[in-house]
This record gives sequence, structure tokens and C-alpha cells, in this order.
Amino acid sequence: MSFLGNLFNKGPKPVIAHSQTEKLDFLKASTNRPQSPGFKTRPDEYYVVASVELGNTTTKCILTATNLNSSKSYLLDKTVKMTRDIRKPKPDEEVFGSTVWGIELSKESVADLIKDTVLESLHKANVDMEKDLDFVVRSTGVTAGFATTQEVGKLVIALADGCLNAGIPPKKMAPAMTTQQLPKRLQNFTLLDNISFDGAVVSVVPPRGREVVANEMEGELVTAGIKLGSKWTEVDYRNPCVSLDFGSTLAGRIVNKEEPYANTIGNFLGLAGVISDSLARGSKQVDPKGGAALDLYDPKLLRKGDQKKAKINAQEAHKLINITKVPEGMERFGTVPLDSTRAKDAGTTLIGCDVGTNADGLPELMELGGQFYDEDGLPTLLATMDHVSAIIVDRLLDIAFEEKLVLPGSILGVTGRAGITGRKPNLILEYTKEKFDQVVFVEDGLGLGAATMARCMNSMGTPKTPLGGNQGEHCILKKRMQLQNKKT
Repeated sequence: MSFLGNLFNKGPKPVIAHSQTEKLDFLKASTNRPQSPGFKTRPDEYYVVASVELGNTTTKCILTATNLNSSKSYLLDKTVKMTRDIRKPKPDEEVFGSTVWGIELSKESVADLIKDTVLESLHKANVDMEKDLDFVVRSTGVTAGFATTQEVGKLVIALADGCLNAGIPPKKMAPAMTTQQLPKRLQNFTLLDNISFDGAVVSVVPPRGREVVANEMEGELVTAGIKLGSKWTEVDYRNPCVSLDFGSTLAGRIVNKEEPYANTIGNFLGLAGVISDSLARGSKQVDPKGGAALDLYDPKLLRKGDQKKAKINAQEAHKLINITKVPEGMERFGTVPLDSTRAKDAGTTLIGCDVGTNADGLPELMELGGQFYDEDGLPTLLATMDHVSAIIVDRLLDIAFEEKLVLPGSILGVTGRAGITGRKPNLILEYTKEKFDQVVFVEDGLGLGAATMARCMNSMGTPKTPLGGNQGEHCILKKRMQLQNKKT
């Protein structure tokens, strides 16, 4: 399709919540502006959170400041490093896992990378670690080289070590137990005197019992992050909802509308962005060992791609892609460790995406990427990647609907590099128009999710503009207090 054809293509436009960038100094100055005469409201206050994530492709520190009156969040800084550039473990260091691409990790090498990333981000944003930073949330999308869900905990500890080595006080990585443990400027915004943190994040509880998949926290964060990001749109992305995170690996949830807490009845896992990365590596236009689709992305070239041929290529690629309800008895799917027995006991259906068996089909996919590049050129290869991602979404959702997991009125939320870049939002919208009335795309879902989790852990809710609860309904604070036997 030509550029003009794209420009005048009729049809619904994707609702995309772009990150709103702002300087903390400007936001803090706004809290001191005089109120209008006769109109009393509490001044704005901002909750500053660092999301520290080690992923298969990128390692990030995302700093956000959330208005505790409006629940609108602002991006202060996003420092991104390529995980492939992490230093190699030293001879005396234990290798406890690896990325999906086989990059070996030690506790010390992870801590060093995290320390450097955090310090760089704080410096760029001019955020004072003691006075300005309120909380740090650590997460990881790296699950490929771990034997069990429990072993992922070692990586989370390494992330904590990196933060501590950067000078982050331990108290900024653990929830407050009482109002008095919070800074004075935040004490009027917490609901700790009314409710305590009981594990629910924006009114959703994880699968019952012990962890059923290694990427469970990632799914929790992106669901919460899409809820926060949607505040910049007209979409009321609350329960019931479906979330999909297309990072290097796949994460996400299917959530019902129980109150006060909804249940996670479906969980997505497996491969996502690494599928496009494999096609990119096959072109030989990126490093065959460390290259990623991000290295090739160029919006100008993408416009020149042959969309019709790209769709045909994507369908060919999907012959290698296995998307299914994860069978019972599996211990790993799409490289992600899981416990299918616990998942069944918890009432959670696992839906996975793989290439071959635990990614052993990626070399064949790379060969196919080389073929597409040789026959059609780079623009059409880029367009092919967009179609591949959109078809993955379509196939995942087909299974979710076949399993009767998606409640009527559910809203779809998508985040992650392999879900929101290029023409993917337009294509996903086209594929899902018969499945959902509303779809929202959110930048930096994981970082926003960290900001949201930090608020939940410290009971920083906004009852007048709630993130939790069901679409179109009021805050669930009273129901939560009743559940916890608090006085109403």
C-alpha cells in the first residue's frame, strides 16, 4: 500500500496512550501554585517511582511521577541499555541463568548493570535519591534459562543488590506498614489507616496458591500499567479486561469482574518480540547473535513495504509458530517455566506462544527472515514483522474465546515493543474488531505498572478517580474495608 493509501485509509484509529514527558522541577512547582478564590482542593502531590527491569533484550530504569489527585502519570526519564552488553560473569561468579538468547548472567554482573542504569537515570532526570525518589520496583522478563519458577527469585535478588549498590535505601523497596513511616508530604494521600496491602494490585489478585508461571509478576505489572496509562485516554480500562505485553517474551492476563477483587483466570506466556528479532537476524542486517528488530526499525522504510506481500509472508512464518492452550503436565512452554498442575488448581488457563519446542525453531525462523529479505527487501520485511505480531494477537485471543475466558464487555490492552511499534496497532485493531468494542495501546506499560504497584503497596489510592474496580463503577474502598473487617 502506498503512503497516500495509508494516509487516507478509512477505519478506526488506534487509541494510543503515549507517555507524557515532564520535568520533576516543573511538576513540583505546580504544587505550589495558588488556588482559585472560593475553590478549595488539596494541592497536587507527585509520587516518584523507579521501575527497574532486566529484560531479554533491554534493561531499563523508568522514572515516573504520578499525580496523587488525578492518577495521571508523567515520564521523568527512560534509560535503556541493551542486555546483550552486560559484562560476562567472572571466573569466580556463579552463572545462575541466561537470557532467551543465551547471554549468561551472574548475580554480580546483573547488579553492576542495574547500578549503572539506575544512577544514570536519576542523574538525567535530576531526581534526588533521598528527597525525591519514593519507591523502587524491580521486575524481570528473563525466564528462559531458569529451571523452575522459584529460581527467578535469584534474579530479583540480584536486581535488589544493584539498587542497593546504587545507594537506594532498603526502605524505598518495601511497603510502609503505617502512615507515619511515609514522608510527611505523602501522609495525607495514603489510605493505610483504612486498608492494608493484601496482595491485590488495582483490584486484581494473582492465581491462588504458589506462583504458577515464572512471568507472573510481569503480567501483573503490565495489567496495572495499562490501567494507569489509559487515564490519558477516554477508555475506562478496568475490569473485566485482557492485557498483552509484547516484550521479548509474552506476558499478560485475562481478568474477570469479581468484587472487590477480580481473579486472574487466564495467563499468557512464551515468546513475542524474539520472533521478530529472529526474522531480523535472518536478514544479516543486524548482529546475528545480539541483534534485535529494534536495530532495524525505520518508520520511513516501513511506509515503503508491500503490505499484501507482508501478510503472505507473515502467514508463512506462522506455520512455524505454535500458539495453544498449554497442555497439562508441561513444565516449560516457550522457554518460560511453569507449573501446569498448580495453574489448574488455581483455576487459571495458560495460553502460550512458542516456535518449535521451547524456541528450538528460531533458527528456521531466521532462515525464513533471510528469504523474505532477499526476495522482498527490508521495507517489506519490516512490514512482515508487524503482520506477524498482529496475527499472534489474533491467534492468542481465538484460544481465549474458545476457552470462554473473556467476559462480555472486556477491553483489550496492549503494550510492549512488539505490540505498539510501526503499524501493529492498526493491524491488531483490524484483527480484533469483531472481538472487542474497545482496544487501548499503552507505551511503557511495565514502567507504569511499577508506579501503580508501588502505590498499591502503600495504599496510595485515588477514590475519586479509581484505577481498580469495574468499568463505569465507583471506587471499591468500602468493599475492601469490609473484606478486611475495617470500620466503615
